[in-house]
Amino acid sequence: MPSQLTTSASISAAGSTVKSALRAIEILEFFMRERQPRAMSEISGALGYPASSTTVLLKTLVGLGYLNFDRRTKLYFPTPKVTSLGDWIPKSLFGNSRVLEAMRDVHAATGEAVSIGTTNDVYLQYVKIIQSTHPLRFHVDEGTLRPLTQSALGWLLMSTMSDEKLDTIVRRANIATPNAADRVKPQDMIRRIREIRGKGHCSAENVPMLGGATICVLLPITIQNQPVALGLGGVAERIKQNASRYLNVLRQAARSVKAGDSDTDV
Repeated sequence: MPSQLTTSASISAAGSTVKSALRAIEILEFFMRERQPRAMSEISGALGYPASSTTVLLKTLVGLGYLNFDRRTKLYFPTPKVTSLGDWIPKSLFGNSRVLEAMRDVHAATGEAVSIGTTNDVYLQYVKIIQSTHPLRFHVDEGTLRPLTQSALGWLLMSTMSDEKLDTIVRRANIATPNAADRVKPQDMIRRIREIRGKGHCSAENVPMLGGATICVLLPITIQNQPVALGLGGVAERIKQNASRYLNVLRQAARSVKAGDSDTDV
C-alpha cells in the first residue's frame, strides 16, 4: 500500500510540474502577442488561470530573470533574457542561405503573408512568417503546427515522400486532426500528392482557412534534414486574381536561394 501511495503522489507531482511548465510558456507567448506591460489580473484573466497560481508563476519567472516587475505600477514585462533564448535559432536553421532575403523579396512584391514551412513529425510547422500588409488578411503565428493534410504547404512537403510513407503519415495525421470532418482518406490524399509531385509547387483555396488561399513552392534546401516550402497566403479572391504573377515571384525567390547557396542543407 505505501508503494501505491508513493506512485500516485509521484504521478500527481509530475502532472502538476507539466502544467506549471506549460503555463509558464503560455505566459511568455501571451506577452509575444500583447507586446505591452500587463498586470497579474490581466494575465490571469486572459489565460484563464487562478490568480494564486498566476502570482506564483510570475514571481518564479521574475526570480529566474525572464520577467521584470515594476513594483510601482505592478506591471510585468519580459526581459532581454527571453530574447536570448532564441536569438541563435535563425542562424542555426538558415545558416548563410538567402532564405530570409527571399521571403522579404516575396513580401515586397506581393504584400501577402509569406511563410517558411517544414515538416515536424506529422505536422506542418510555420518556422518563419512575415505578416500581410493588406487590409483584408489572415493571421498565423510563427511556430503554429497543423497536420500535414490540412494545408497546401503540408501537401507540397508530403510530395517529397514515397507513397508507402505517405499512407502511414496520412493515417497518423488523421489521428492528430481533432475535427473528424477534416480527416482524409489515405488513398484520396495520395492521389492528390501524386498530382503535385514533380511540379515543385502547389495551390489551394479554403484550406486551412475558409475564404483564404495559398500558393507555395519547394525550396532547394533542407532544414534539419526536412524539406522546406516557401508560401504566400491571403484572401482567396486576391490570390486568384494574381495567381500567375505570385507563382512567378515565388519561383524566382526559390531560384535565388539556390543561386545563393553552396550547400543545399542548412
